[in-house]
Amino acid sequence: MQLSAIDWAIIVGYFVLTIGIGLFFTRRAGKNLSEFFVSGRSLPWWIAGTSMVATTFAADTPLAVTGLVVKNGLAGNWFWWAFALGGMFTVFVYARLWRRSEVMTDVELIKLRYSGPAAKGLRYLRAVYVALIVNPIIIGWVIGAMLTVLEQTVFFNNDPAEASAWTSTSLSWITIIVMLAVVGVYCTLSGLWGVAFSDMIQFCLAMGGCIWLAIVAVQHVGGVDVLSQKVEANFGNSQALSYLPDFGVADPWMPIHVFLIMLTMQWWATWYPGAEPGGGGYVVQRMASCKDERNSVLATLWYQIAHYCIRPWPWIMISFVALAMYPQLRESYLADNSYDAGVGFPMVMRELCGPGLRGLILVAFFAAFMSTISTQMNWGASYLVRDFVQPLFLSNASDRQLTQCSRIVSVLVLLVGLTAGYLMKQQGLSVDDAWKILAALGAGTGLVFMLRWFWWRINAWSEIVAMLASLLFFSLLTQPGTQSALFGDYTLRTEEIMALVAGLTIATWLMATFLTPPESDSVLANFYCKIRPGGPGWKPIAKENPHVDVDQDLGISIVGALLAAGIVYATIPAIGYLIFGQLTQAIICFAIAGVCAVAVALILRRIF
Repeated sequence: MQLSAIDWAIIVGYFVLTIGIGLFFTRRAGKNLSEFFVSGRSLPWWIAGTSMVATTFAADTPLAVTGLVVKNGLAGNWFWWAFALGGMFTVFVYARLWRRSEVMTDVELIKLRYSGPAAKGLRYLRAVYVALIVNPIIIGWVIGAMLTVLEQTVFFNNDPAEASAWTSTSLSWITIIVMLAVVGVYCTLSGLWGVAFSDMIQFCLAMGGCIWLAIVAVQHVGGVDVLSQKVEANFGNSQALSYLPDFGVADPWMPIHVFLIMLTMQWWATWYPGAEPGGGGYVVQRMASCKDERNSVLATLWYQIAHYCIRPWPWIMISFVALAMYPQLRESYLADNSYDAGVGFPMVMRELCGPGLRGLILVAFFAAFMSTISTQMNWGASYLVRDFVQPLFLSNASDRQLTQCSRIVSVLVLLVGLTAGYLMKQQGLSVDDAWKILAALGAGTGLVFMLRWFWWRINAWSEIVAMLASLLFFSLLTQPGTQSALFGDYTLRTEEIMALVAGLTIATWLMATFLTPPESDSVLANFYCKIRPGGPGWKPIAKENPHVDVDQDLGISIVGALLAAGIVYATIPAIGYLIFGQLTQAIICFAIAGVCAVAVALILRRIF
């Protein structure tokens, strides 16, 4: 993939602009922790929401979607589409509560909700676990995906006689390190200010590049009709283009019980970065950075709509083109289900991009990669500084000292992530497999994160036991010996493991909740008065605090979440029908989405 002068101009211009943004916000971000980690709580909804979308638009996601499509067709995306309902619950039920809490990190909520040695231990443990275990895994798989893109495009060599580690892998790693250095500069200088404003530009570039490539790719294979024929031929049946899996075949790739687990259970039972039940991670960080509760809700709503409805179809169309152009992708997967079919996306890039588009699509991937890395740096550092270093070692430190510490820790997080990326690349772990493992690993913890806002009886031990039980049960159920003893010759699917881990974990933390004392009345009263949660779960505390004006719209908020999920699940197929010329079906789906959208708008007006 040879780069022309215009391609280099696009790439250099992008890096100059990115560093310029970091330098522009350096002084403002250096004032205090609030400015560095939550932009002084002053972002409008459209910046905060777009920053969320840009973060999840990483270098790994197009490759992961391609892998899912090649392996299981369009319906393979239900693995992540199933999280939409949970995302909408975050919008309508939890976004206001998070903004009301005035925390900088979701882990900081522990200090507000619980007390005593158990709460302190939980806060420190959770901060280190997310910052130095979960966060590096995310950085690692994003680095691995970017390496794949570079190896299959800029540094690809189709002459085995000339290929060497130096001309492919080594040069790819050098490029990665350069990009990480650039991210390190603007992220450590400008904090969330630079991250959020860079995300705005990076999202537009990433979407523009993918849309342009999708149009070129579809035209290359002869249009959507020819594309449909080739995809079905190479996939082996018509299921490649189906929105829902076919449950009626003799041996479906996704049995109906697995689909129901994903749709009805996965979104609330499992903790997953970017789709945490009740909100968490960088989503909470962006909500905390908003001007007020209304902007927090609108930012999260825009994130969910853009995440599920706007982003996927360019990737999906390129995935279909990869399947049509390279039948060996499907054949290799069928021969070896550990094969990383996501490589099809950069193969399309390499073959179809011309001058100008090459530079733009590479910048699209650079932007997607760097937006995610910058968020992971800032987000991971916020945990270590706010929830570990500051309460333990720097409780009396000045704003200047805390900001300097934050910059140092940001670099540490980046280095740990780089190490994780190297190790994961050595193990050959594919992106979509890493997604599923992380989702299963957090199974069962989601419900406690949701109920702690609405049930007074939850205590610090509930969360501690949920975390430990999830790790224990996941470790046991992924052992071949355990599965053989319990299920004979049947091999559990990842989704089935998630469901079992979730059920066992929930039972375990519920027992721990009732076997341990509740939080003190003063802690519960302070939380209740500050957050003002609705519903019946705080009845004993509400009796003691009748003056608190709690939310009275919990029921209508839940209805709003369901209707907003309807927007997503109607819009996704509507766009697909429109692309493939099935106008009647497209009109019906768009009409359903429109009705849901009007209802959601009325509910938002009532809430605010």
